[in-house]
Amino acid sequence: MKQDVFVIGDIHGEITLFKEILKYWDEKTQQLVLIGDLGDRGENPKECFQLGYQLVNEKGAVCLKGNHEDMLLRFLHDPEENYSLYALNGGLKTIETFLHTGAEAEYSPTEMASMIKSHYPWLESFLENCFLYFEWNDYIFVHGGVDLSKKDWRKTSDEDFVWIREGFYDQHNHTGRKIVFGHTITPMLYGDNQTTDLWVKEDLIGIDGGAVYGGTLHGVHFDRSGIVQDYRIDNQAKKLWQ
Repeated sequence: MKQDVFVIGDIHGEITLFKEILKYWDEKTQQLVLIGDLGDRGENPKECFQLGYQLVNEKGAVCLKGNHEDMLLRFLHDPEENYSLYALNGGLKTIETFLHTGAEAEYSPTEMASMIKSHYPWLESFLENCFLYFEWNDYIFVHGGVDLSKKDWRKTSDEDFVWIREGFYDQHNHTGRKIVFGHTITPMLYGDNQTTDLWVKEDLIGIDGGAVYGGTLHGVHFDRSGIVQDYRIDNQAKKLWQ
């Protein structure tokens, strides 16, 4: 086990920001954790999935399962049933980068899923093997959150680990652990639709700065005692909250 952790927030296809934030990661001393939601929307989701796959297989990174990994996997497993919801939530951008722009007008959902699995045989197994959570010392890293109504947080449902919002961040953290999560953007957590700083409350630490919407991509260095450094890259290309 490496002495520290470096965790990156929700990337959502922003490959340029992804590569830039990795410059702050010390792979010799820091375990890399990707909080989930590598693709959908953004600049180039395919490249983000490819880089995430490379980091897991070559550098020992931990990639957590986000709700967008969940939707992509459901689309690949049952395309006719799940295409509409996936496309509506940014998946069309991912499909186009794996295939080509306009693919949805040429092919059925089944054909698109089949081509993606054929051309990128590593993708489905990569998604299936993403962790629901990662424990390190006094920390829990998770995409959505945990069910704090349960006495044992580990009994959280698979769906809640990747999807939960209310019922987690607005509850008392009784776990005795620091919980680092993505999924719910910090402008929403702050309630002002503007603040992209890390959100910290009762040992809950929200790190999704809404980079794909013009906010901030966070790369956070943790040691056993807490946050050592928050590296942040603002998405100057969009500037939604300017």
